[in-house]
Amino acid sequence: MDATELSRWTRFAAKGGIGKCTATHDCVAESPEDLMFLKDDAIIVLMQLPEDTRDGEETSSGAGSGENGWYLGYCEGVVGRFQGKHVHFHSKLKRPVMTKRSSTAS
Repeated sequence: MDATELSRWTRFAAKGGIGKCTATHDCVAESPEDLMFLKDDAIIVLMQLPEDTRDGEETSSGAGSGENGWYLGYCEGVVGRFQGKHVHFHSKLKRPVMTKRSSTAS
């Protein structure tokens, strides 16, 4: 993730993302893309990730949503991915709104 993309996600997190959740237990990052958090940490959910997010890992049917799905989140100033089964969602996630950004480059 480059600095521009990280900055965009950080601003989105400051606005509340698409929802919030709380970690149900400690989770250690297994790769640089993973989000590390401790039990009871608040996590801002930024987006739901596609089912094929974790290459080589077996997924059950419906793995792209709910407790088995993968999400991009923000916790303690860090953006990373996490699995839904490690958190408790506070409410139904909002539907992301996609907008086109005008380019400032000439």
